[in-house]
Order: sequence, then C-alpha cells, then structure tokens
Amino acid sequence: MELQPILTIAFKELRDRLRNRWVLAVALVFTVFALVIAYFGGAQQGAVGLRSIEATIASLVSLVIYLIPLIALLLGFDAVVGERERGSLDLLLALPVTRLEVLMGKYLGLAAALTLSTLAGFGLVALLLAGQIGMAGLEPFLGFMFSSVLLGLAFLSLAVMLSVLARDRTRASGLAIALWFFFVLVFDLLLLGLLVAGGGEAAGHWFPYLLLFNPADVFRILNIFSLDDMRSLYGLTSIVPGALAKPWLMALVMLAWIAAPLGIATWRFRP
Repeated sequence: MELQPILTIAFKELRDRLRNRWVLAVALVFTVFALVIAYFGGAQQGAVGLRSIEATIASLVSLVIYLIPLIALLLGFDAVVGERERGSLDLLLALPVTRLEVLMGKYLGLAAALTLSTLAGFGLVALLLAGQIGMAGLEPFLGFMFSSVLLGLAFLSLAVMLSVLARDRTRASGLAIALWFFFVLVFDLLLLGLLVAGGGEAAGHWFPYLLLFNPADVFRILNIFSLDDMRSLYGLTSIVPGALAKPWLMALVMLAWIAAPLGIATWRFRP
C-alpha cells in the first residue's frame, strides 16, 4: 500500500464535496442548530442567551447524537456500491492502485469533508463562548468538538462497511437508515427493557459495559463525564462505574468503533 494513491483519491473525494457545496451546507446546518440550541436551550427555565459551558455542551450533545450519525451514514453509504453501480469502480481498479488504497482514499476524503464541516459548524459557537468566558474556559467545548468528530468518523466507518457489503444503493440506503434508528433510537430502549427485566440492581453490574456497544452512548458518556456538574444532573454517577468514567478510555473505545468497521470493509473488499 502506497500513500500517494490514497491521498490522490482522498483529495478527489474532498474536492467533489467542496464543489457540490456539501461541506458548506452541512456546516450551515450545524451552525444554525448549534446557535439555536445554545441560545434558546434555557427557554424552558425562563432564560434566553448563552449559558454556562456545561449547560451548552449538555444541550448540544443531544443535537450531535441525532444529527451527526445521520449525516455520516448518508455521506458514506454509497461510497463503494455507488461507484460499482455506475461502472466507475472497475475503471478505477484498472488503474495501478490496490483495492485497499481505493477504500482508504475514499474513507479519508469523506472523513476530511465531515471533519471540516463539523469543526466549521461548531466554530462560531466556540467563538461566541470564547467572548463570554474567555479562551481559558473553552477547553471542555473543544473536547466536545473533538469527540463529535470521532462520533462522525465512527458512523462513517459503519457507512463504508455497509457500502462494501450491500449489493446495490437501494439496500445500502435502507441499511444506513436502519442502522441510524437502531443506534440512536432503539438501542437504549432495548437496554432499558433488559435493565427492568433483569431486576434493576442485579442487571446494573453489566449494564454500563453494554453501553460500549453503541458509539452514541460512548459519545454521551465521554462528554457528560468530562463535566462534574453534568454527571449528577444526568444521574450517570450511579450507572457508569468510575473504571469507565475516563475520557481517554472512552476515546479509545471510539477509536475502536472507527477501526473495526473499516477492518471488516477491508476484509470484504478484497478480490
């Protein structure tokens, strides 16, 4: 595997997303939703305007869990199967590049586009917060932005895996939407049902470790446990043990969620 073909394909993917205004559109979506939530998130309590950094992050976590996985899955579900249906994949593989170089190039290009739009979208909120609390107090929000990028890359890896496994774009798109529903909406409901059926306290011993099987829950733990005030507010101190409540450990789990689907996609994409 050589680096130059990977970078060439990656730059082409990024250039295509920049040319069709995809990065700009997603960045605007993130900016608008983030500003609305950050500014009006306390309206129910009769307060309007930018609040504390903890309250702002807690409000934005819900936005990210719903929005970024969906955008990442829609971005990557046809990365391979779309090329195969259009017939351009055979032409690309006829060039002096390996299948692994093609797959890695496509993923890196899409990852760059998703990362750029995410950072640009939340950047304006970061600037507003910096003007209110100063750059020194902005560290938690920068960590939130970094973890948002990791969440997007994890679901992008899942999307590329689906694109390799699916036979056509229709099935790939259906699987992508089903995956979003499962991880964002259904997974926690299933865990809650298991927790109730298992007797609450008895089931609580293995419950925190099941959360690691959902990148959205890993993202939630990573951000909530980085803020002391939010841990008590969300009640996670009694659910997640201290052994798991470590940002570096959750970041490693998120990296595993990025690497594992890519590994499966690489194995399945071999000739």
